[in-house]
Amino acid sequence: MAKANSRVTLPGSERTAPAGAKSAGAADPQGQLEITVRLRSRKAPLKPADIDAQGAEMPADRQYISRDAFADAYGADPADVAKIGAFAHAHDLTIVASSLAERTVKLGGSIADFNAAFGVKLKTFKKGAASFRGRTGGITIPAELKGIIVGVHGLDNRPVATPHFRQRAQGAGAQPRNASDGSLAVPDIAKLYNFPAGLSGTGQCIALIELNDQDQKGNITGTGFTAADIAAFFRKVNIPAPQVVSIGVDGGKNMPGFSAADGEVVLDIEVAGAAAPGATIAVYFAPNTTQGFIDAIKAAAHDNIHKPSIISISWGGPEDPSGQIPQQFIDGMNEAFQEAAAMGLTVCCASGDNGSPDMDKSGWDGKPHVDFPSSSPLVLACGGTKLTGTGTTIQSEVVWNEGQRGGAGGGGVSNIIPLPVWQTASKVPKNPKGKKGRGVPDVSGDADPATGYQVILNGKGAVFGGTSAVAPLMAALLARINQRLTARFGKTAGFINPLLYGAASSAFRDITSGNNDVFGTLKGKYTARRGWDACTGLGVADGSKLVTALGG
Repeated sequence: MAKANSRVTLPGSERTAPAGAKSAGAADPQGQLEITVRLRSRKAPLKPADIDAQGAEMPADRQYISRDAFADAYGADPADVAKIGAFAHAHDLTIVASSLAERTVKLGGSIADFNAAFGVKLKTFKKGAASFRGRTGGITIPAELKGIIVGVHGLDNRPVATPHFRQRAQGAGAQPRNASDGSLAVPDIAKLYNFPAGLSGTGQCIALIELNDQDQKGNITGTGFTAADIAAFFRKVNIPAPQVVSIGVDGGKNMPGFSAADGEVVLDIEVAGAAAPGATIAVYFAPNTTQGFIDAIKAAAHDNIHKPSIISISWGGPEDPSGQIPQQFIDGMNEAFQEAAAMGLTVCCASGDNGSPDMDKSGWDGKPHVDFPSSSPLVLACGGTKLTGTGTTIQSEVVWNEGQRGGAGGGGVSNIIPLPVWQTASKVPKNPKGKKGRGVPDVSGDADPATGYQVILNGKGAVFGGTSAVAPLMAALLARINQRLTARFGKTAGFINPLLYGAASSAFRDITSGNNDVFGTLKGKYTARRGWDACTGLGVADGSKLVTALGG
């Protein structure tokens, strides 16, 4: 029996000082914040092997668990929630909200009370013009809550991800076969990639995860879209605008006009909506923190109103060096992805825009890295190509690599995530540490801003690229496929990675030219070749072949 007042360190909660930041003293003890506590499942949690086994089955043969049934089987135990309530009361904290399905309890209170409750010393850090709350070391919890609490998120509110889009520079990259400036309209890209005709994603919902800028006190300071831009875009492409709904998570909101990341939101909506105009687009806004990122994905996965069947994520960051991203964040994200897979959702993630380094050169450590969450084994990692074509004819498609200024598709081998069983035959090279790891990406599509996507932002036309465009493009293709699968079998595609590397591999067009050594200093570490490679994965999907390969 645990001794009274004994405490234990929460596994995976250790954090280091933010790289390049300086401490500006203790955080205001009277400052107020809300955090998320993740709890264990009421029964034995899902096993990764079970998800892999289901992913190897054809969608028609799968038995997904409904959102309601998931909450009953794998949600939090009310008795555990009650114990968190007693813990909160003992530390003058308030239960703001709880969700048995998401296995979360949100607590509110003062920084002083959170410091005492979780054995931390929250500080203010400054990095350039940015200021945020942070901590070092691990989180401690009462010994009697060991195993009940599996994660605590929100004490630290440093930004955890960046958007993976690139805007084409004025006058750059004109191509003879595309538009005069080298760009492509989204419907034209869908035609070039042979998206299945007669399907528009009707009856499906695509969830877009978007992260808000915020100040040190947690106030939202930007990121969003305007209805006017969306309406103008769809008038231009002559497609009826889809239904778009904004959903706030952890205080997140649609707040356009104050952030460069507005381009990310607009790109996601306009690409997904133009490539699957029959689908509903649900945009989940949350703060750019470990808490907000996890909570937004869980909110989408468990949304019993809009019922997304695909989640598209265009945000991420280098998965290492270790210490900058805590293990409990990786665990929390993978937990959310696993829940999504069990309920029949596909998660598409951008693989990054800085090639195999996955970092700006100013802060690069000289080693290759992969981007998280695209390195999760539970998501479809989406890399980048450079595409030229017209009508339904592709003249050229190679690895996207325009150097430091123009960017390159992210890809490589994880130092953290082991090699998935479904990649064992893909000849994934050893990771930078000399061990077997998850290879990124899985699939690719047009991402070079020189051959990028025509969008409308702030009332004006622009051309955007980046793997940020590929994730919603793949989400749109899957919405079309899900329309067919649900009509025939009442099933969605769900987690399909094992199928893509197996029975459905013939649906991909191999990309065999180029590399993603964006700075030109890694001696061609990852180069395109026949079969899977760490530049474009399996290649580019032929939409009509993929729907057939998945049983549609």
